[in-house]
Amino acid sequence: MTEQNAPHPALTYSSYLALDDVLAAQHPRSDEHDELLFIVIHQVYELWFKQMLHELTGLQVRLEAGDTPRALQTLGRVRAILKVAVAQVDVLETMTPRQFTSFRGRLDASSGFQSEQFRELEATLGRRDRRVFEHYPEGSAGRERIAAAMSRPSVFDSFLRYLATQGYDVPRVALDRDLTVPWEPSAEVQRLLLAAYADESGASQVAERLVDLDEGLQEWRYRHVKMVERTIGAKPGTGGSSGATYLWSTVTHSLFPDLWAIRSEM
Repeated sequence: MTEQNAPHPALTYSSYLALDDVLAAQHPRSDEHDELLFIVIHQVYELWFKQMLHELTGLQVRLEAGDTPRALQTLGRVRAILKVAVAQVDVLETMTPRQFTSFRGRLDASSGFQSEQFRELEATLGRRDRRVFEHYPEGSAGRERIAAAMSRPSVFDSFLRYLATQGYDVPRVALDRDLTVPWEPSAEVQRLLLAAYADESGASQVAERLVDLDEGLQEWRYRHVKMVERTIGAKPGTGGSSGATYLWSTVTHSLFPDLWAIRSEM
């Protein structure tokens, strides 16, 4: 009997979802009741980061193919995921500062700054900041993964290519730019965006969904930093970070500055 024809164990809900592995992946380092919640919340965040990376990869393919309906659908899904991520903060805020302090010392040097997936997500959305590599040793898989994302087209780069498929005359310098450096706002691109909005075309709808995405991430950052302030105040974060001070610096950062810049011109 060939391997292909060999009988397989019956698929069950548990085996399909690998629940034995998932439910065995929580390892509290103390006997404190609330540590399990802290672990579960952050593991769920990592699962959502994984899904958003998957969706954004698909989004870029659809944008560059000029597929407006599927791009809109994907952007709607990512925005919905961000809403769930924001709602998870409500659950985490049921933990009081004293409850968190009861096991915080067991976290040692671990920190959210070390989330490889979130750094990759930021790079996919356009961040180009090599300072993030301070948290990832030279030659590590995480560092290489983030570096690769910083070398690929960002979502906004794919959006510019999408605009070209829709007949807009995107400047060649924008399409052929050095992808390893941050995008700089462009007056020429902003004129194109204004034209797209004036046309009330599919391109304007995609642009608005990108603004939704940008706003959604800012909303999550805001809720996250307020949760940190509520829990540890002005204390430094784990892993030597500056805690809320650094997080506040990220709250108003725009992923797509050109899409915000044109608001006063409409």
